[in-house]
Amino acid sequence: MIRKGGAVPVTDEAIEKIKAMIVSGELRPGARLPKEADLAERLGLSRNSLREAVKALSLIRVLDVRQGDGTYVTSLEPEVLLDALGFVVDFHQDDTVLQFLEVRRILEPAAAAMAARIMPEEEIAALGEVLEGLAEDASLEELIANDLEFHRRIAAGSGNTVLCSLIDGLSGPTMRARIWRGLTEEGAVEGTRSQHRAILDAIAGRRPDLAHAWATVHVAGVEQWLRDTLGEAGSPLG
Repeated sequence: MIRKGGAVPVTDEAIEKIKAMIVSGELRPGARLPKEADLAERLGLSRNSLREAVKALSLIRVLDVRQGDGTYVTSLEPEVLLDALGFVVDFHQDDTVLQFLEVRRILEPAAAAMAARIMPEEEIAALGEVLEGLAEDASLEELIANDLEFHRRIAAGSGNTVLCSLIDGLSGPTMRARIWRGLTEEGAVEGTRSQHRAILDAIAGRRPDLAHAWATVHVAGVEQWLRDTLGEAGSPLG
């Protein structure tokens, strides 16, 4: 999976190598992976990049990490993979998730602008506590949960229950892209934290235009990353 400029992140390289073992049949459904040190040496990977690859593949239910027992390939039954919205991002050959992101890019900035106008002060304070409650060393699962809660509270703060429901409904279909970006794009997590803070500051400052602008930048970043990942970097963002 080639990125802009031809660079392949080390996590992606590790994922590709494990995926190749599965596709070739070397690792079959239900098989246990070799010990981490042995597999890293065999594939020419650092143990850290291998560990990140295993984490990514376990999140989308290709691998099953069993504490104290080892890591196994799942059954790979269609319902298991579909339950996690497919295998990995480069297997997703249509633009459905991009369409969901396009709709998010329309709705979420509107919700942020509305929240900047009418969100009660106590709810803004609670929104700030969501950000402050995220530890610096938070796991990816904690980061995603925090991200979901942040966006949910802003949608609710718009005061429009229909808009809130629409935004909530868009979270699931775009989750895999957000997880994958967090795992494979350098600086993605730090960028998300910074943009969340900028959106919060704009809402707290009662600046609807600024809240709208930062929310647009925030959602468009995931969308553009996915276009690049899927080889659609030339597609306009809107």
